[in-house]
Amino acid sequence: MDINHFVKIAEELGVKVKQVTDTAELLDGGATVPFISRYRKEVTGSLDEVQVASIRDRVQQLRDLEKRREAILKSIQEQQKLTPELEKKINAAETMSILEDLYLPYKPKRRTKATVAREKGLEPLAEKIFAQESFDLEAEAAQYISEEKEVASSEEALQGARDIIAEWVNENVELRKKMRNLFIEEGEFVSKVIPGKEEEAIKYKDYFDWAEPIKSAPSHRVLAMRRGEKELFLMLDSCPDEISAISIMEKTILENAANSSVEQVRLAIKDCYKRLLKPSMETEVRLFTKKKADEEAIKVFAENLRQLLLAAPLGEKGVMAIDPGFRTGCKTVCLGPQGQLLSFDAIYPNEPQKKIHEAGATVRHLVEKHKVEAIAIGNGTASRETEAFVKSLGLPKNVIVTMVNESGASIYSASDVAREEFPDMDLTVRGAVSIGRRLMDPLAELVKIDAKSIGVGQYQHDVDQSALKNSLDDTVMSCVNGVGVEVNTASKQLLTYVSGLGPVLAQNIVSYRNENGPFKSRDEIKKVPRLGDKAFEQAAGFLRVRNASNPLDASAVHPERYSLVEKMAKDLGASVTDLMTSEELRAKVVLKNYVSETVGLPTLEDIMAEISKPGRDPRETFEVFNFQEGVNDVKDLKVGMKLPGIITNITKFGAFVDVGVHQDGLVHLSQLADKYVSDPAEIVSVNQKVEVTVMEVDIARKRIGLSMKSDPFGAKPKGKKSEKTTENRGKTKEPEGDLAAKLAMLQNKFK
Repeated sequence: MDINHFVKIAEELGVKVKQVTDTAELLDGGATVPFISRYRKEVTGSLDEVQVASIRDRVQQLRDLEKRREAILKSIQEQQKLTPELEKKINAAETMSILEDLYLPYKPKRRTKATVAREKGLEPLAEKIFAQESFDLEAEAAQYISEEKEVASSEEALQGARDIIAEWVNENVELRKKMRNLFIEEGEFVSKVIPGKEEEAIKYKDYFDWAEPIKSAPSHRVLAMRRGEKELFLMLDSCPDEISAISIMEKTILENAANSSVEQVRLAIKDCYKRLLKPSMETEVRLFTKKKADEEAIKVFAENLRQLLLAAPLGEKGVMAIDPGFRTGCKTVCLGPQGQLLSFDAIYPNEPQKKIHEAGATVRHLVEKHKVEAIAIGNGTASRETEAFVKSLGLPKNVIVTMVNESGASIYSASDVAREEFPDMDLTVRGAVSIGRRLMDPLAELVKIDAKSIGVGQYQHDVDQSALKNSLDDTVMSCVNGVGVEVNTASKQLLTYVSGLGPVLAQNIVSYRNENGPFKSRDEIKKVPRLGDKAFEQAAGFLRVRNASNPLDASAVHPERYSLVEKMAKDLGASVTDLMTSEELRAKVVLKNYVSETVGLPTLEDIMAEISKPGRDPRETFEVFNFQEGVNDVKDLKVGMKLPGIITNITKFGAFVDVGVHQDGLVHLSQLADKYVSDPAEIVSVNQKVEVTVMEVDIARKRIGLSMKSDPFGAKPKGKKSEKTTENRGKTKEPEGDLAAKLAMLQNKFK
């Protein structure tokens, strides 16, 4: 890559050019984002994961731009139309849109009106008219009347000339730049219902006659309107005022003189706008706004997913998991401390069987037999009834009873992963196992499920699926490597996301472990087939080996730095174990004495932090959460009730909260706090425990409105308004019905 590209990236990200070039070199050498940000701080100048990933993505964008530039230059060269001036402009183009504008006149085209006109020999007439000089237009046009060329009249000749001029105007690079800016800065999204579909499209009611500026339309509304259009309920336009657009075109193209040639060009300009430039710009704007909306939605999804993956784990304890139900009963499994399936059964404490005594006896027996320390109950159908039943059994006080979000458990139970783990078990047993393991370690279990199925996204099925997958893969990898992985107990799916591994090496590790027993050291990992030095370098620091002879194997200290820690210990006349267990000894280490050409203070500080708490889990400590007793169904909700709840999903327009009634309620961003809120993510996080007030209950529409304000029914808060209401077009107020639509479309959690 050209050094200018690295300079550009550095300016965009606010970092030094050397940081960009060195990071790009590491990435090109096969290093992963987690590895670079954690173990190559001296090389990158301590760039974090976000910065490293941004450099990676921007480098790829610019390389794609260069690849396209080379293809365009080659194409024009082959046409023998590449002039030094054009080549200079193409080489100077900094965006794909400018590059494509320059290529447009030379791009192979399908047969157009201008093509037909050229075949009729009308290009000289078009050139003379486009010069906009005064001449006898009628007489000039008459010269092109030809039976052979199928030009029957002067007007037909002029029409052909205008078709050619319209194409020239459309290919004007300066004009396209101006029009692109106009469409984005002054254009409007205008949405209308398709006549006759009013009832069928009721969920899009607020978009039946809706308009707002393109530049300020939030991502969720852009995606909502596009979905309505795709489902053939809405007609969507995205253009500026036509008079303004044509005015800009005329000012750019027309000469000041007033003559018949100018009038012909004026007609060609109007034709160009309606037939060529408007559709072209509208397509560009739609792609631009879609990409922008996708990026915002993907960012929301990725952050929600991160918070869900990093939810507090219960840890290695005996767990009973119950997948609740009515008619089909409650599938009940018991799991050992490592998540191994010990037993499975079915109990029927709820309607219609209501075998409470038998079910109670089974639960008590299993709790005692398997030394159960926690009971996880899925939050689906019959969850609250099952929770009440379990809590009524008088189990030992040390047995935790808690609800677990089972979103995605059914996806797991029908997956190849579940069939591989439990080939002889039915779907319900697998689902119950997933619920229990999700309590023990959310990260280890959720990596087995397609991230899109977890239910924390915003229009995840409407966004660019490739970009979504890349972002979610980045997020999962970041979380897995941030927490660390115990190599002797991790599943193949979890190992897959470890830096430098992937599916093949992950399977090889599991196979080696099954054949040879637990790994006794990190160094033994090198014996895994096809796991070479590069893969070991990338993965080793994120893999943990408990009870190894070298205590550093259970830490995040990379093996390449073991000798450094050993030197620290030796200099103090102690062992590595002594150094790791004695705060007094660690306090005597003078870090600057160990700085070298390859190791600086950032790495030394990381090492000292790690050996003080080797293998520490960065996730929060698990806390039991209980819903309000007696509130089990939407029908139990009353306006004004204050209830405990858990944040399940965050969008740009608010947060969804589970209050234990099988359906999430929505806290609109205007109800998230007593102050103005522009981004819900600044106030709440997924899995956060909150107290909410019921503001609205609409059973028929399955809609629950909630508030987190201290006095939601009191006076409106002073200060900046969160929304601007107006009767006119261009309004920016969130459509009321839109919230209900999002509740239905985003969550799909109606149990």
